[in-house]
Amino acid sequence: MINLNQEAFSLFHEQVSNWELARVNYEGLKTVRTKTVSFGDYDVQVQFNPARIISTGARMDAKTIAERKCFLCMENLPAEQRSIDAGEYTILVNPFPIFPQHFTIPHKEHIDQEIKPYFSDMLELAEALDEYIVFYNGPRCGASAPDHLHFQAGTKDFLPLLEDYRRLKPTHALLLDEGENYQLFQLEDYRRTVYCIESDSINSAKNVFENLYIELSDLSDLSLTLSNREGIRKTKGEGIRTEPMMNIVCSYEDGIWFTYIFPRATFRPWQYNASGDEQLLVSPATVEMSGIFITPIESHFERINKTDIESILKQASI
Repeated sequence: MINLNQEAFSLFHEQVSNWELARVNYEGLKTVRTKTVSFGDYDVQVQFNPARIISTGARMDAKTIAERKCFLCMENLPAEQRSIDAGEYTILVNPFPIFPQHFTIPHKEHIDQEIKPYFSDMLELAEALDEYIVFYNGPRCGASAPDHLHFQAGTKDFLPLLEDYRRLKPTHALLLDEGENYQLFQLEDYRRTVYCIESDSINSAKNVFENLYIELSDLSDLSLTLSNREGIRKTKGEGIRTEPMMNIVCSYEDGIWFTYIFPRATFRPWQYNASGDEQLLVSPATVEMSGIFITPIESHFERINKTDIESILKQASI
């Protein structure tokens, strides 16, 4: 993975020059409407991005997924789409972007989306792509291809999360555990639960993550039980889990991996399937959990407010 930053940068500029779909959608990012919702110590950005309707509005039932061709398998890529090699992974320019530079990083094999066996791969990619952030959407947490293992990468510091953490850590980060090569924090008063593993060792970060994974498995089971008992509105088909629901962001800074983990309680909020003026087509994934809400419908962008955002984050997060 030598010079992967430079290769990714070159791939991006080649694709936006020669692939019409990518060119139009990245140009469109320059004029998307945005608004800021303040929560005092931090903000949430809301973006009206109509091109993201393909992902936000996607049907994610098992039948639909089984019947469509996998758009991350090399043999099904559009003729215009180019790639670069990254070991067991391939780097592609995402033609439906959120970030100014947005990549999808699928595994070369068609294997299910899951993080535990491949967590170290994510850290290695974050180190090799240290000019970007690398992130993971769980199979019921925003992944548009839950049947094909993949990560994504995007422009560094685009997500509010990274700056929020740097600014709030001295006053809002609770130290949960530490060792010779790691520290585990929880960011408090953030409207959603987020843990951060700071480590200078892949093995140490992996061990902390696997311990947290076990605890999140127990929390996910408890959350589902309580939700069912209390009659909370759930998305149809939700509850079948292959791993604890989570979104993950990883950034490599000066020899330290910062891995942010958002434990999840629901796939989509009740507002997603509501009727009339109650409907808000927001499908929380890593980007939303990290402080940027994507709304592909203009009236929903205009209507969504602080109360809605707080409600959606509360539903999404354990």
